[in-house]
Amino acid sequence: KLPFENKQDFEDAHKGFIAKESNLIIKNSDGEIIWNQPEYEFLEGEKYASINPSLQRQAQLNNIHGLFKVTDRIYQLRGFDLANMTIIEGDTGWIIIDPLTSKETAKAAITFARKHLKVKPIKAIIFTHSHVDHFGGVLGIVDADNIAKNKIRVIVPKGFMQEATSENIIAGIAMGRRSMYMFGKRLARSERGHVGSGLGKGPAYGTIGILEPNEIITKTQEEKTIDGVKFIFQNASESEAPSEFTFTLPDLNAFCGAEVVSHTQHNLYTLRGTKVRDALKWSNYIDGMINEMESIDIYFGSHHWPVWGNDQILEFLTKQRDLYKYIHDQTVRLFNEGYTPLEIQEKIKLPESLDNYFANRGYYGTLKHNSRAVYQYYLGWYDGNPAHLNPLTPKESGIRYIEMMGGSDIVLQKAQIYFDKGEYRWTSEILNHLTFAEPDNDKAKSLLAKSYDQLGYQSESGPWRDNYLTAAYELRHGSPKKGIDISILKDVMKNTSVPLFFDSMAVRLNGSKAEGKDISIKITFTDLDESYLLKIENSVLHHSKVSENTKSDASIKVTHNLFIKMLIGQAGIKDTIFSDELEIEGDKIDLVQFFTLFDKPSGTFNIVTP
Repeated sequence: KLPFENKQDFEDAHKGFIAKESNLIIKNSDGEIIWNQPEYEFLEGEKYASINPSLQRQAQLNNIHGLFKVTDRIYQLRGFDLANMTIIEGDTGWIIIDPLTSKETAKAAITFARKHLKVKPIKAIIFTHSHVDHFGGVLGIVDADNIAKNKIRVIVPKGFMQEATSENIIAGIAMGRRSMYMFGKRLARSERGHVGSGLGKGPAYGTIGILEPNEIITKTQEEKTIDGVKFIFQNASESEAPSEFTFTLPDLNAFCGAEVVSHTQHNLYTLRGTKVRDALKWSNYIDGMINEMESIDIYFGSHHWPVWGNDQILEFLTKQRDLYKYIHDQTVRLFNEGYTPLEIQEKIKLPESLDNYFANRGYYGTLKHNSRAVYQYYLGWYDGNPAHLNPLTPKESGIRYIEMMGGSDIVLQKAQIYFDKGEYRWTSEILNHLTFAEPDNDKAKSLLAKSYDQLGYQSESGPWRDNYLTAAYELRHGSPKKGIDISILKDVMKNTSVPLFFDSMAVRLNGSKAEGKDISIKITFTDLDESYLLKIENSVLHHSKVSENTKSDASIKVTHNLFIKMLIGQAGIKDTIFSDELEIEGDKIDLVQFFTLFDKPSGTFNIVTP
């Protein structure tokens, strides 16, 4: 039913093309490939029965990569990472918008731009929002010393540093593991594997950094002139990201919508796990953007391709605004009538005017899981049914389900019947019970993997496809031996506030091991000239800033950098404590005992098996 004959998106995605890297492969310092654009060339061929045709169309659009001229003074690098890097020519230099996810991809992108554009010094860097794919690569284009030396402006929305660091530091291990599902990290790039995330291809798992801002936008309609270019900023925080802004370039008749508006239905809840987003506030921000469009002829964003022409821009923004408001309003209407999340996701349908618009399709977020996000935003995880208040674990309930259904052999026979009928959702549900009841049942895992394959092939959403196909892969091959390496966040940790850093330690304290322990450790960071008291009591870690002469069971004097290396495993704690690299007072055994109370999660936990 979709208007596949409409090729406007393809025309827009090619418009302004300057050049592309024909063999765009990017490696990290260890020689590992972290970005491989040629892997996706298979998408340009036939229409595959194993790829939803609407998703394949979106993946083909996201294959269009290179350096593009958006308009005079505005250029974009697309296809070097999940997001876009935008370059705005100022009077004397470049203003860089959103320098990608990783140091390696950002360096490759800026190097490519310098080959094809008149090279100018970087005068300012703008992070539009607090998600890592928009700031993590900054150290690939500039370093902290250059910021001060060359007086480079680093401009961010209010709350940026807190949100950018906390999301990755506090919950980074679990989110990293789940992102392997969401972005298909372990999958082959093929017609039966990963084809893209809908928002782009996927994030580059390279080295992540961050820079302290020196200018913060605190209100809507705040004006700044940056290297001769006039910017008018609009607040959009607590919509797509906790900290976000958009901006108008009035002298260029252009508008940057950051990630508030993209050529896909976005996530009100993202499958890797984040805070649920406010659909109503999101819609209202887009409504505010529409009011800024009177003289705007060019829209560009942090993902996808631009939109040209005022009429087309207004249609684009209006359809996106009404998409999020419709999901919000109709979900609330239905839960006020007593429907639960699973019932709502089956009942809610978009009107044709919104549903048949390509930019509203569920390539990234979906109508089903976004409606559940609205429910969660207002009513939380509990659907009101007491049977769901204190349920058994998946393994415990699985054992009982299989017993009630007559045993594993009968369940497998019936599951095969449902599979052959194409009822893959039900097949997956009953085989999930069997797999958790009997994790060594290879026949059950094999059929469940096949069922997940089919659900993945049908999915219009890139993340849904990747979740299903990664689940199938891990049923066949097991969980990964290695998780996302926390050391890639080393540069982020260096710029994380010390209290937040200790908060991240607190969530790794093993409460059972710490029971009955009463230990206080004082840490003095010699390079920061700051001291903190860490105290364990009631199996909880507390921290407070103290004077250097505060008493404790033991104390250490250490550089902030070495302490980070100890916590991420680049410096062994026991070896370091008993070396001369630290100045220690008190019992070293107390220090060793203190640090052994903290878990070191590997990020390789099972998901589709117990």
